[in-house]
Amino acid sequence: MRWSLIADIGGTNARFAALLDGESESRFESHHSVLEYPAFSDVIVKVKEELATVADIHSPPTAVCLAVACPADAEQISFTNSHWSFTRTDLRQWLGCEHIAVINDFEAVAHGVTALTTADYLQIGGEAAIPDKAIGLIGAGTGLGMAALLPVGDDYHVLDTEGGHADFAPVDPLQIHVLNYLRAIYGRVSLERLLSGKGLLNLYHAMCDLQSVEPALTLPAEVVTASLEKSDPQALAALNVFCEAFGATAGNLALTLGAKGGIYIAGGVIPRFSEFFVSSGFRDKFESKGRFRTYLQPIPVFLVTRDNLGLLGAAKYLQKRR
Repeated sequence: MRWSLIADIGGTNARFAALLDGESESRFESHHSVLEYPAFSDVIVKVKEELATVADIHSPPTAVCLAVACPADAEQISFTNSHWSFTRTDLRQWLGCEHIAVINDFEAVAHGVTALTTADYLQIGGEAAIPDKAIGLIGAGTGLGMAALLPVGDDYHVLDTEGGHADFAPVDPLQIHVLNYLRAIYGRVSLERLLSGKGLLNLYHAMCDLQSVEPALTLPAEVVTASLEKSDPQALAALNVFCEAFGATAGNLALTLGAKGGIYIAGGVIPRFSEFFVSSGFRDKFESKGRFRTYLQPIPVFLVTRDNLGLLGAAKYLQKRR
C-alpha cells in the first residue's frame, strides 16, 4: 500500500490524516490535544496505533508532510507555543520513512489557499483580486501566522515568515495603553501578544486595567462569548481592539507585499466571531494608512471558512513536490 501521512500541528491541536496514492479524500483523520501528550513521540505512537486499528494501515508511509507552528528549517523542531519538540532524524525512525517534509504551518495554509473555491471564504471589502499579484496570508490561533504567495508564471512560490513576531505598533490612544500594559508584563510586545487566542485574553486584562476592574474571565472563549452577549463591557472593548489591531496589521502586510492578489485570513480564532468581525472596525483600520488609503481600498480580504486548511495545504505541498 502506498500512502502519505499529513499533519497540521499547532500549539493547541494536532491533526493527522492519511491519503492513499491516487485518492483526493483522506482515508483516516485523527485530532489530538497537545496538552494530553507529554512528548511529541507519544502522539506519533498513538497515531500509528489508530492507523492500524481504524484504517487498517500497517505499512510505513511513502511520504510525510508535517505543517508545524514554528520555524521549520532546522534539524531540531521546537514548537513556539507548546512543550513539544523533535528532530527530523527521530521522525524518520519513528515513521520508517525517508521522504519527510517539515514545513511551517502557514506555508501549508498558503498551499491550501490555492485549492479553495468561492464557497470556502467570505470577502470583506475591496474589489476583485488581481491574478498576477502577490497574496498575503495571516491568521490567529494559539499564535499568529503570516506568509506570502507569489505568482511565478503558471505556478507559484510560497514565502514562509515569522511575521507574527514583529513589533506591535499602536495606532490610537487605546492601543497605546495596551502597549504600555503589555510592556510591563513582557518587555517587548510582539503582534502575537495581542492577535492570538491568548492575546485576546491579554487585551481583556488591559481593558480591565484601564477601567480599574477586576478581571472576571479566565479563558479566550469566555471573552468571545461575553462580547457577543454584551454581558461584559471590558470583553467587548477587548474584542473591538482585537479586530481593529488585526485590520491595521493586515493592512501593513498588504502594503509590505503589494498584495493586490488579496489578503486571506485563516486560523481558528476569528471564525468563532465572524459576523462580529465583518461588522467591526477591521476594514476601516485595514485601509486607514493616510496617503495610501486609496492603494488599499481595492484590495480584497478573504476570511477562510473551510475547516482543516492546514491539512489541505500539506497534501497540496506533497502533490506539488511530486
